[in-house]
Formats: sequence, C-alpha cells, structure tokens
Amino acid sequence: MQVIMSSSLHSLPWSAQNLVSNFNSPLELKQAHAHLIKTNTPLSLIPPSRIASVCALSHLDFSYAHRLLAHFHQRQIVVWNSCLKTLAESDSPFDAILLFRRLREFDVVPDSFTCAFVLKACTALLDDKNGKIIHGVVEKFGFQWNMVLQNMILNFYGLCGEMSTARLVFDKMPQRDVVSWNVMITHLVKSGDFEGAYGFFSRMPERNVRSWTMMISACVHCGKPKEGVQLFLEMEKIGVQVNEVTVVAVLSACADLGALELGMRIHEYSKRSGFGGNVRVLNTLIDMYVKCGCLEEARRVFEEMEKRTIVSWSAMIQGLAIHGHAQEALRVFSMMIEMGVMPNGVTFIGLLHACSHMGLVDEGRRFFSCMTRDYGIIPEIEHYGCMVDLYSRAGLLQEAHEFIMNMPVKPNGVVWGALLGGCKVHNNIELAEEATRHLAQLDPLNDGYYIVLSNIYAEAERWEDASRVRKLMKNRGVKKKPGCSSIMVDGVIHEFVAGDDSHSQANEISDMWEKLLDYMKLRGYKPDTSVVLLDVEEKEKEKFLYGHSEKLALCFGLINTPPGSVIRIMKNLRVCEDCHAAFKLISAIVNREIVVRDRNRFHCFKDGACSCQDYW
Repeated sequence: MQVIMSSSLHSLPWSAQNLVSNFNSPLELKQAHAHLIKTNTPLSLIPPSRIASVCALSHLDFSYAHRLLAHFHQRQIVVWNSCLKTLAESDSPFDAILLFRRLREFDVVPDSFTCAFVLKACTALLDDKNGKIIHGVVEKFGFQWNMVLQNMILNFYGLCGEMSTARLVFDKMPQRDVVSWNVMITHLVKSGDFEGAYGFFSRMPERNVRSWTMMISACVHCGKPKEGVQLFLEMEKIGVQVNEVTVVAVLSACADLGALELGMRIHEYSKRSGFGGNVRVLNTLIDMYVKCGCLEEARRVFEEMEKRTIVSWSAMIQGLAIHGHAQEALRVFSMMIEMGVMPNGVTFIGLLHACSHMGLVDEGRRFFSCMTRDYGIIPEIEHYGCMVDLYSRAGLLQEAHEFIMNMPVKPNGVVWGALLGGCKVHNNIELAEEATRHLAQLDPLNDGYYIVLSNIYAEAERWEDASRVRKLMKNRGVKKKPGCSSIMVDGVIHEFVAGDDSHSQANEISDMWEKLLDYMKLRGYKPDTSVVLLDVEEKEKEKFLYGHSEKLALCFGLINTPPGSVIRIMKNLRVCEDCHAAFKLISAIVNREIVVRDRNRFHCFKDGACSCQDYW
C-alpha cells in the first residue's frame, strides 16, 4: 500500500506533489483536495495528521476535516490525538482543550491517549473545571485501568491544591504503583502536611529511590534534619542505590544538623559514584562544609570546581562572611566580577553580612548602593535588615533608626531585632524600647526580644523595668526557649539542654567543668552573671551560667574525643558573653580548636582568641 501511494504521488506534477504534501492552511488543503478529485487520484495521498493540524482551531474547518478524515482507514481519534499532543505541549495548551470540545461535539470517541493529552493541558493551566471534566470522561469510558492516566489525575488534583479529592481518587484506584504513592507524598509535602506525607511513605508496599529522596528532602524543608539523616541511613542499610538528588538532600540535612562525619562520607561516595562533577552536588557540599564549620574544606571544594555558578560564588562569599573572614569574602567577590559572573541578591546578602560582622561601614554602604546602580538588583527586606545590622553593630544607632524610617518596604521583626541588638551592645534604652514596641506587634511570641530588653534594663540597674518585662512575658504566655546544643561523636549526635544533668556522663561532665574552671580562674576568668536575669544570689547565678548547654557539650566533647581534634558544637540560640569569654580561655588551656555555630554565625576559638571580633 505504501509503495502504491508513493508511486501515485510521484505520478503527479511537482507542483501538485508539493501542494498535496505541504499545504499550510485550510484553503491550500481544499485546493489539494480539489486537484485530487479532478485527477481521480486517491485521497489517501493527503497526510491525515496534516489535515488535522491545519483545521483543528476553526469550527468550520474542523467540520470539513472531520468529513474528509472519514474517508481514511485510520481511526479518526488516532489522528486527532497527534494534534492534541502537539497543542498540549505548545505555548497555548488551551487550544488542546478547545479541540477536545469539538471532538465531543462531533461524537469522536476519545481513548485513553486523548484524555492524557487534554489532562496534560489542564495541568499546565491548572484548569480545575476542565480537568474535572476529563476526569469524568475517564470514569465514563472506563479508563480507570490505565495507571498512567490515574497518576496524571492524582498529580492534577495535587497541583490544583485539592488534596482531599486526590485522596479520594487514590483510595478508589483499582491498583496503584510506586508512582501513585510518590505523587501523593510530593503534594502532601508541598501542602505542608509533613505528617500525612510520612504516613503515606510508611505504608508504601514498595519504595524506589525517588520515594526515599522525597521524604529526606521533606524532612530537611520541615526542619527535621535528624529524621532525614535517619531515613538515609535506613535507605543505605537496605541497599537502595542513591542518585545525585539524594546526595543533595542528605548533604542539606547534614548541613542543618552539623553532621560533618556523615557529610564527609557522602562526599567520598559522590566522588566514587561519578557525581563529583555535578555542580548542584558541589554547591551543596560548599554549604554543608560551611555550616559544619569546615571552612577549609569548603574552600577546597570551591577551588577544585571546573565550573562555578552564581550559587557557588554566593555560597563561598556567605560562608566566609559568617566565619568572620570579611576581607577574603570581598576578594572572592572581586574575583567573581573579574570573571564576568553577574551577582544576584543572595551574593549581596553575603557581602553585607561580611561588612556588618567586621564593622566595614563604608564598604557596606558602597555595596548597598551599587546593587541597584550597577547591577539592577532591587533591595529586598533581607538587604535592608543587613544594613540596619551594619549600622547597629557599629554603634550608629540613630543612622540605623533613620534608615528604618525611610525604608520603602515595611520593616519586619528581623530589622527591628537588629536595631534592638545594637541597643544592647551600645546601651541605648530609648531606641531599645521603641524597637521592642514594634517587635511586640510583629513577633509577639519571640522570647529573645523580651530577654534582650530585660538585659538592657538590668545592665542599667533599672530592676523594676527588668522585672516588668519578665512579668509581661508571663502575662502574654511567652516562654523562654531553652538553650540547646548538640555535638556529634563517632557518628552519634548528643544533645544537651541548659541545666540538664540527666546525661549518662553527667558526673564526668561536671568534674571536667570544675577542672576547667580552676584553670580559667588562674587566667583571670570572672563569671559574667549579668546574662542571668533571675533575682537570686550571685552563687546561684554562677550555677546557672555553668549549666549553659554549650558548656555541657564542650565538656562532653573534651571527654570523648581524641586530644588535639577539633570540637564542633551547634547551638539553637546566640552564644552568651560569658560562654564566649570562657571558650576563648578553654581553647588555649586544652590546646584545641573549638567551633561553635550559634543562631547568627560561627565562632572559631583557637589559641585563646575567636575568629569574630565580638560575641554578637
């Protein structure tokens, strides 16, 4: 048949062959059709898919194409499906929906491919109404057996935010595969229902690498990195082969958790598995090493990268900034510009952090100005917060206040909190009170702001005001968040809460602290009890100080790690002035490097000094 058609086509003059094969409009199609009738040539020479494509979008032309295609042996829906697929994947997917309507008007019976292509268009448009119509067609024509189609319906409802409907579809599916479960987990995670997603994951009859990776990523995004690491270890135990996406997810969990040993093991695995050149993996490695306090390893990964993206440069700049290496962060930025890489908003957040922590006010002003002037980047609230932090740390509190008042966007809690922190360091009660009034409205349950104001009053010996702030906290139901520090030893994370003596090595930890205290006092250490707000005797205040979670974690680390090894501690709150002073002395006494990551930055204590200019 194909040979006959080909020979019949070649028997036509060249102009006629071109008209029959390459018409581009309904008019040209009709001319080709007329020519074939006049020459008594078979209509089958006209490509049916071309008939459909040129006539699909006009009602009158569609009617003509429908009648014409009736003369072909090929089922009409097969021809129209090709057209539907093209339209669904085009820049105008709604045209696929319009064509489907015409097919129904002319009683062209759809098949499962028809539904899949039109549903794809509805999904691209998040067209809830027409998507439900297609779902109805699937039910009407009995296509529930088609697993691909059912999974597409699940995904459609998930993307439209109709998780209750998606659950009903899932529950009524005659059979499910791993994709069905993965789709549900994906959209439950996106909707913020972590517990629901984990419930589905737990009930899965079989899991693939995507299932595990999604759940690990979900743990990271929901602030549960410890659970993410546990899932990875379980995945590894049963022999599931990980991919690049898994590696990125686990490294992110390690970064949040400070799980350096596991992060390094994953790094080695990525090299062996051929992921060593993957830019996303390498960018996440930089972030992981930075957040685990291994700046040298982060540098090494960055310097060995064959190709760097703006994410790579920004991560390195930010890492140097939070580790107190401001000048190096600025040098890296200069290198980046020289290599023709354009900065983005994240890059400037890192630069402003660097300037803020090192008191580089003029440089900070210059970077803030050139963001828009030279690079067309509109400052966001994070950039304004960095500038307020820069002025506040430098003691330019009035300038910081004026900057806030003139901001084109409404200041948030972070902005006013930066001013409040500066007021504490530079003893400005008036501005501290104003900042706290705003913070009480913006972030009323944040205990940190009340505590800072109470500290400011206490340092000024305004005890009644300090007491009033504490009563205000109680009346508003604001509870002081307990300090919590963690340290990883031999792959196990040990957590310590301030004042907690329930650890199995509590007695050894206490003995270690007493020994350290004796050495520290010989070097002039005096406990800074001003950070204790309780109205108790001085000895009791000292006792509270000695029970700070980072001190407990440090003593545990000194007991359980080899001499000379680096001790790395993660804390959920800011390191207080007393712990900062104590750790500097201890680093010299025990001849150890002590790296502490607190809520704001890294402190690298070594040889009696800290990498940061101040504790704040």
